[in-house]
Amino acid sequence: MDFGRIALETAEGTVLGHSIKLARIAFKKGRVLSADDVAQLRASGLTHVIAARYGQDDVPEDEAALAVAGAACGEHARRNAPFTGRCNLYADTPGVLLIDRERLDRLNLVDESITVATLAPFDLVEQGQMLATVKIIPFAAPRAALARCLAIAREGGPLVKVAPLVSHRVGLVLTTLPGVKPAMLDKTVHVLRERLGRLGSAIAEEVRCPHETEAVAKAIRTLLANGCAPILIYGASAIVDRRDVIPAGIVTAGGVVDHFGMPVDPGNLLLLGRHGKTAVVGLPGCARSPKLNGFDWVLWRLLADVPVGRDDVMRMGAGGLLKDLPTERGASRDRDEDDQGGVQRVPRIAAIILAAGQSRRMGRNKLVTPVGGVPMVSRVVDAVERSQAGPTIVVTGHDAEKVREALLGRALTFVHNPEYAAGLSTSLKAGIAALPEDCDGAIVVLGDMPAIRADHLDRLIAAFNPVEGRAICVPTNAGKRGNPVLCGREFFAEMKDIAGDVGAKHLLGQHPDRVCEVAVDDDAVLVDVDTPEALTAFAARQS
Repeated sequence: MDFGRIALETAEGTVLGHSIKLARIAFKKGRVLSADDVAQLRASGLTHVIAARYGQDDVPEDEAALAVAGAACGEHARRNAPFTGRCNLYADTPGVLLIDRERLDRLNLVDESITVATLAPFDLVEQGQMLATVKIIPFAAPRAALARCLAIAREGGPLVKVAPLVSHRVGLVLTTLPGVKPAMLDKTVHVLRERLGRLGSAIAEEVRCPHETEAVAKAIRTLLANGCAPILIYGASAIVDRRDVIPAGIVTAGGVVDHFGMPVDPGNLLLLGRHGKTAVVGLPGCARSPKLNGFDWVLWRLLADVPVGRDDVMRMGAGGLLKDLPTERGASRDRDEDDQGGVQRVPRIAAIILAAGQSRRMGRNKLVTPVGGVPMVSRVVDAVERSQAGPTIVVTGHDAEKVREALLGRALTFVHNPEYAAGLSTSLKAGIAALPEDCDGAIVVLGDMPAIRADHLDRLIAAFNPVEGRAICVPTNAGKRGNPVLCGREFFAEMKDIAGDVGAKHLLGQHPDRVCEVAVDDDAVLVDVDTPEALTAFAARQS
């Protein structure tokens, strides 16, 4: 890839290296310059630009990022659409993150242009949480280096996957000594019940017994007979040796002690045993507290059916000093729009489908007019439901019942706009008012754009990042802006003040510094069907 100062005469097709903001021009870095762009730059008095030109052996950044993410993405993970050379992987289910650290290091050492960053191996992850991000550093990656990275990412199975949490019937043994108050045991059980409940499991049976070897062995046998797994043991006195009461009870019950101790603090005195295939764990005193400790790291794996043995435990030392963490790993945090710490999630983007218009130019309700045997509005909803957007709100007005009938049986929220005749803005306001409080933004979709696809919406969602200045995302084709438009929640109040027959595009001119143009490779984002002639032309395109 060539990068540097390029004369405008040869700049068409190059990738702009730095943003350009002039009186009538605002081109952001990464823009592929069209002939019209070059003409505008020349008219503004420029003669050169700083840009990149792809070579024969270069793979454009988005294509390369998508390829690496696709090769790395394994079970119970999914990737989003690439944007600006970045492609993220997200968890499809709560579970434990599995990363091959050795292969990850080898991949990152291949070439400086290709990077993959992940959460720590064996982290507890929530559904929708970001697991990894692939970033192509320059505007393209060398084809040979990309091929080597793809081979490493696929070697022995995908590089990144999630072991789902599985509901377990957990057995609990609590030993007692003279002077141990029942209230203290009750509190211990409550903490464990809460801990397990957050992970989708529960205490199936609890046994309280004297702190004696034979009593512990009898309790373990009882829980095994009743199908409990794993079995957790809280001792009235801490385990201080692998021949102490708790480990001796495990052995007397017919089990084995695999390991005592762990390089995690708090959590040092954890004991790992088993009876056949059932894990039997002697818990450290810190496990009575709801705070993160070494027991959690073992419990997560057990409840995700991820094997954990001596070597696994003894490899927990790096990062195992958990005392006085300002933010505990694995703990949920309330999200804040400006908070970049804690869990990073897929943005929650709702869809507002505007389906209230009177179709005056069509002469009949265009939204329920069949296109390829399917009502036009139904085609639009199909695309939205296949995308990452949700929930979906349909704003009705004219012929509301007919629109509802065309969409029967779908998981949609319908909102009626009695003021639909006053213009598009009234329907936009009705849709905004119906949005859930936890959404980060909304895609405003016109009901008369039957060529829109799920991947168009997903590219907008992938580009959305208010912190990086991409709070309004608009698709473009051949340099022309189209629909739908994605707006962050910071603009919802302003959208409620819009009047007349205008929609979300009104914001583009008001907040140019917050706008991100997302190029798509077809003109579907420019095609709306307003007239019989347009309908005929669209039908001809589909045949």
